[in-house]
Amino acid sequence: MAEIISLGEPLIEFNQLREGGREVYLPGFGGDTSNMAVAAARQGASVAYLTRLGQDAFGDMLLALWQAEGIDTSYVIRDPVAPTGIYFVTHTEAGHAFTYFRQGSAASLIKPEELPTEAIARAKLLHLSGISQAISTSACDTVFAAIATAREQGVLVSYDPNVRLKLWPLPRAKAIILETMAQCDFCLPNLDEASLLTGLKEPEAIVDALLNRGAKVVALKLGAEGALVADHHQRHAIPGLRVATVDATGAGDTFDGALLTELLRGAPLAAAARYANAAAALATQGYGAVAPIPRRAEVEAFLASQA
Repeated sequence: MAEIISLGEPLIEFNQLREGGREVYLPGFGGDTSNMAVAAARQGASVAYLTRLGQDAFGDMLLALWQAEGIDTSYVIRDPVAPTGIYFVTHTEAGHAFTYFRQGSAASLIKPEELPTEAIARAKLLHLSGISQAISTSACDTVFAAIATAREQGVLVSYDPNVRLKLWPLPRAKAIILETMAQCDFCLPNLDEASLLTGLKEPEAIVDALLNRGAKVVALKLGAEGALVADHHQRHAIPGLRVATVDATGAGDTFDGALLTELLRGAPLAAAARYANAAAALATQGYGAVAPIPRRAEVEAFLASQA
């Protein structure tokens, strides 16, 4: 039985590199909830992934990835017609940019009646994303149906809004994401998107606003500056860690997976956030969303070196 179930849209990634004076694209894996699942599995959590894949080579690649990581793929549906989504990452002085080819993807066609409700009921935590709500109406309905099942069964719910305004207009994104945040136990935004959603700029004020909306725990990711984590009884500023950053793709998802794994292991909130912050920092030291995600031994050694 998986203790964490993650639901969403996985993608095949093509990440821009410069080699020998020319640009090449390195194939890899992406999709926020899939990245989170890999991060949690690499920290030792028992994880299952819920999605739909095309009956194509890219879908085969994703299945092989999850199986290699020890992630339960029993609930993955293969679609004989719709494709597996892909995206490209390009890099400039301003940071990384994404170009997606995901319209009509197999994952976007997921429906509430396809949810394995018994598996969700047996889990400890259900992880979801705003991207999964943005890719289609049926996927959005599926996310809310999964939350309803989890809440009925006393299963914890974690949610990363991962706002992508290329997928939906801001008014719709705000309405749906803020409503979802009110139904979650763990709210995991970054500063830019939380500011966009709340209209606030200061991290402390943002955390207050999200707690007041109903989230039980808020972990506000501040990039290189670390994180601010809080519930209604405690608050901790976690300082950033300096590393040789190459590519920040997937760092936030790594933070999510590491934080939730630690909390399920019984770690106090501050300790779990310090661990997650270290895992996310390490995840920026290589190209791609998945390849650089560290394993537990690497994170623990890095934390020991910072002591």
